[in-house]
Amino acid sequence: MKEAKSKISLFVDEDVQPIAELSSPVQFELDTRKLTDGEHTLKIVSKSPTGREGIRKIKFIVRNGPAISIEGISENEIVDGTVPIMLNAYDKGNQKSFLIEGSETPQTIPSWLLILLIAFVGWSAYYIITNFSL
Repeated sequence: MKEAKSKISLFVDEDVQPIAELSSPVQFELDTRKLTDGEHTLKIVSKSPTGREGIRKIKFIVRNGPAISIEGISENEIVDGTVPIMLNAYDKGNQKSFLIEGSETPQTIPSWLLILLIAFVGWSAYYIITNFSL
């Protein structure tokens, strides 16, 4: 005797046409390369052999495009005058080979490192002046 299985329909965002209609249990690969970058909702509708329906919605964010790195300004920051901003955008490539060029974001030297360097140089000058006489 063949067991009746639930039917599963998968919808992305508010599409009326499902991207897949499958019988449970199933393993499914969602190809996000066909979606635009940003927020999306995967809606799973399950229909039992008796006709009852269950719905589950899962929100997710797609980021297939190049990643964008920003240094010099952050979210909701209060700024005035001229603000130097460093931007970098880099892509993952075809994920079969690693791209070195453009994959790292150059960054400015952290201010705490500059302060530490100035303190060390000042201490060195003080030590040389006080301990060595000409």
